[in-house]
Amino acid sequence: MRASFSCSNMQAEVTEERLGKDDEAPRRQKQHARRGCPKATPTRPKMAPDIITAERKGGGDHPDPRWRRRLRWLVIAVGLVRAYLAKGSYHSLYYSIEKPLKFFQTGALLEILHCAMGIVPSSVVLTSFQVMSRVFLIWAVTHSVKEVQSEDCVLLFVIAWTITEIIRYSFYTFSLLNHLPYLIKWARYTLFIVLYPMGVSGELLTIYAALPFVRQAGLYSISLPNKYNFSFDYYAFLILVMLSYIPLFPQLYFHMIYQRRKVLSHTEEHKKFE
Repeated sequence: MRASFSCSNMQAEVTEERLGKDDEAPRRQKQHARRGCPKATPTRPKMAPDIITAERKGGGDHPDPRWRRRLRWLVIAVGLVRAYLAKGSYHSLYYSIEKPLKFFQTGALLEILHCAMGIVPSSVVLTSFQVMSRVFLIWAVTHSVKEVQSEDCVLLFVIAWTITEIIRYSFYTFSLLNHLPYLIKWARYTLFIVLYPMGVSGELLTIYAALPFVRQAGLYSISLPNKYNFSFDYYAFLILVMLSYIPLFPQLYFHMIYQRRKVLSHTEEHKKFE
């Protein structure tokens, strides 16, 4: 399941690696100027495939539905802040954003369809993994086990998801406008260092907190004998889900570390050249 949080960012890596190549045209123009060559005709920077596809299908002003997704997560962020200011405490803030969180994250299932239809050229497998794992955590764990909804660990992964998605979709939006501020790029490749472990910790602690209640109630478990001669232990399944984080999370986390070094170092080199 994990990398509900971590896999969510893998789909953007290929796009973001290629965005660094946009600086090549200005560099060539300066080299021509120093050598006394005629000024090269400005050319439009090369764009990543998903950005090109979005422009062709969505038009110039609103090229991609991803900017709307940023607004959805902003709604959740505003709801958290308003609830905190009203209560004066961060405890049980989940109830203030429960409905929009369920609605928006469940609606994200359409992203899988968008990938399958080619509207968004991202990996269908990775997108399915990310979206389904989050939907699983929200409905099969947090919604199904009411006792964990007041736990602070739930708020932990909600805040991590919210900040991460706002930054990620801001990155997409400004990239589509061909005006990506360095601060957004820096945040995209730096804040994950804290947000990834924060989100994973919240998810694992939430599943762990749900285990006693799942076992006591026999939630979603099927015992023998039955006419189908089939058994299923949801308690054991949740433990397996937690164990799956061990091999998955480090790989994805260090992959992002590598991408951060690659993208930000390229940006610094370009600044020095200028």
